[in-house]
Amino acid sequence: MSQKTDAGTPASKGRSELGIAALLGAAGAVVLVDASRIAAPYSQSDPVGPRTMPLVIGVLLLVSAAALAVNVLRGGRGQAEEGEDVDLTHPSDWKTVLPLVGAFVLNILLIDAAGWVISGTVLFWGSVWALGSRHYIRDGLISLGLALATFYGFYFGLGIKLPAGILAGVL
Repeated sequence: MSQKTDAGTPASKGRSELGIAALLGAAGAVVLVDASRIAAPYSQSDPVGPRTMPLVIGVLLLVSAAALAVNVLRGGRGQAEEGEDVDLTHPSDWKTVLPLVGAFVLNILLIDAAGWVISGTVLFWGSVWALGSRHYIRDGLISLGLALATFYGFYFGLGIKLPAGILAGVL
């Protein structure tokens, strides 16, 4: 007979938080390994050095992972998301999720060859279409405007050159 929690579910259920604890631990280990590879000579003006913060963050990640794992193993569980428009009893809507994933994958495939403006337009338009809008022309124009705005925002505002692709001479 399995042990029951206070909610009447088996104690072995609801342990997905252990995966999060494992991810936190892995992230902490990666940060510590990377911090140990930082080569910086000792300086009188900066006795702390550049390794200190990554080491502190890595240790805090490991401590958080251990605390979360202990809490979950003792029966603690996170509260379910409570939102007025979210019904947690319904399954995922794959008719929406799969086209969204398709739009992101198409963006990844097109961004180098076609450039950000074209792939971003496809991404924005595909996302809006997957979420239910059927105003194709209006959505296409808004998507193109967003792609152009982000292209120039990154270029002029942040100094980051997004790929122009086939529009290299035009943009």
